[in-house]
Amino acid sequence: MEWRDAETTFDDEVLGETTLARMFDESAARNADGVAQRYKGGIYDRSLVGDGALSAAPDGEYADLTYAEMRGIVRRLAAGFRDLGVAPGDRVGVLSATRMEWAQTDFALLSAGGVVTTVYTSSSESQIEYLLSDPDASGVVVENADLLSKVLAVEDDLSLEFVVVVDEIPDGSGMAGAVRDRDDVHTLGEVYARGDEGFDPAVFESWLDDRDPDDLASLIYTSGTTGRPKGVELTHRNFRANVDGCYRRFGPRPDREGGAISPAATTLSFLPLAHVFERLAGHFLMFAAGATVAYAESPDTLREDFRAVRPTVGTSVPRVYEKLYDAIRSQASDSGVKRRIFEWAVEVGRAHQTADEPGPLLSAKHRLADRLVFEQVREALGGRVDFLISGGGSLSPELCRLYHAMGLPILEGYGLTETSPVVAANPPEEPRIGTIGPPLSNVEIRLDRSVVADGAEESDGGSDAADVGELLVRGPSVSAGYWNRPDETAAAFTDDGWFRTGDIVERGPDDYLTFRERAKQLLVLSTGKNVAPGPIEDAFAASPVIEQCLVVGDGRKFVSALLVPNVEGLREWADSEGIDLPDDRAELSRDERVRRRIQREVDEINERFEPYERIKDFRVLSEPFSADDDTLTPTMKKKRRNILDRYADRIEMIYE
Repeated sequence: MEWRDAETTFDDEVLGETTLARMFDESAARNADGVAQRYKGGIYDRSLVGDGALSAAPDGEYADLTYAEMRGIVRRLAAGFRDLGVAPGDRVGVLSATRMEWAQTDFALLSAGGVVTTVYTSSSESQIEYLLSDPDASGVVVENADLLSKVLAVEDDLSLEFVVVVDEIPDGSGMAGAVRDRDDVHTLGEVYARGDEGFDPAVFESWLDDRDPDDLASLIYTSGTTGRPKGVELTHRNFRANVDGCYRRFGPRPDREGGAISPAATTLSFLPLAHVFERLAGHFLMFAAGATVAYAESPDTLREDFRAVRPTVGTSVPRVYEKLYDAIRSQASDSGVKRRIFEWAVEVGRAHQTADEPGPLLSAKHRLADRLVFEQVREALGGRVDFLISGGGSLSPELCRLYHAMGLPILEGYGLTETSPVVAANPPEEPRIGTIGPPLSNVEIRLDRSVVADGAEESDGGSDAADVGELLVRGPSVSAGYWNRPDETAAAFTDDGWFRTGDIVERGPDDYLTFRERAKQLLVLSTGKNVAPGPIEDAFAASPVIEQCLVVGDGRKFVSALLVPNVEGLREWADSEGIDLPDDRAELSRDERVRRRIQREVDEINERFEPYERIKDFRVLSEPFSADDDTLTPTMKKKRRNILDRYADRIEMIYE
């Protein structure tokens, strides 16, 4: 393939083997006049504004920060953190939502020689205590008064030398006195002022020179779908190699005609920067390329922020694409006529996507569907999206196909925290829906065929033969192991040094990979059949009446499911049928008419699977899985064990 050769031979000043701090500093120098960050006004009481580092953005509007200005802030924050006592190798926690200051703090701590350890804002006090004590953090940067109070509640169990608060602490919050009266609690604005007062360019340059690519850059704790989180050790070289591999795939290569991740690109950042996916794809990669990163007000304001920012690329997890599609469908079909037009357009788009040769009639229908529906959808997302990247979970091929049909191609990829994270991704030139793409050019893969899903056939050596097994990975982006966990580190690697992902994949023609299932999540029925729940759950992603699905059946005679209804979609259906549904979610989930409608959906999706994989029975839940009740991770992956425990009685009723 021509694009593969171009990717391998591509050379650019962005590529290199420097530390992350040097990578950012060089990019900021190259792109000094370009816009690095866009930030919204009226959301936060930013302490950097009060201390003169930033100008306040107008309420509800975005303001710009150039690379030269961001570089100045990063340098002075680095000097301020050094003045607070941060020494090379010290671990410093960051406990904040995704926002401009998170990025600035990250590069500042890395420039000062620190190791950034990340904490989710949804963490409980006990989780915060663990995530700061396990790495023996010497300091922590928190976002606001609420998170400051959580840290101070467990400070007796920690060894913190300082706490930095990103926002100004308002009077009446109960925390204002802590900032005012304690020598070890500071605002980020005060850290900037300390650094500005004593900043020396030559000294700063020596800090960058003293760091080595093999130095530890970050500890990222696994989100904990099973067991207690482990701190994954990621060096500057790990992240830098992954930046290079992704830039070769998505950057402005000479052979590329369409959009790319480059200084001309703009992205909207909203996933947690505490998670490795956004940290690499929406942060390190974007700033290395000289792109513009705008920060969403919140995940609930994405449609509004998309229109304001008008991004050209975006990174997200499957759950967000599912919710975004639900919102698009709901908005585009707010009346009976519009609903029928939207449904017709979707069917046309789906047919056009799957046709080898669309033909003149189908092509004409697709042009009409584009003019009537898809063009408005693209405009709702700003009208400039070249492509979207999906990671952090398995994306439904059906949903992916619908986005492609609307002119919003989603390029699905795959990775893990331990691989920094991207292992494989679909190239813009030749995306293959239903796959996670081929490996990056600087990543090696191998399959362990001793762990094979039921019914899979091993390769007989033919070019089109299926090759299935556990994915093993090797390369410069693979972590050396887990913080203070030598036994678990040893168990994660083969004797000859390959990292065990624990994921079953199929390697197809041209090395494109298809995700099958987590090896540990395969359901083994009492009949001996192995069932991968992921593809069944993903099949409901585009459903108008089912919002979430968890497939059950391990050790049982048949497959069943816990289903969360899409309440808005059900009400639209009920209105069109003249049915009056109850207002209460719990009553709605018990309504027999709702059950019959959901049964029709289940029956339709069952047709796509083998008889032993089909859902024989289900229970309708009244509340969605969420991070608030610990049934989803902060990146919206289902915590299967927690869900099974929470709804154990419902599951037993199915099998009784």
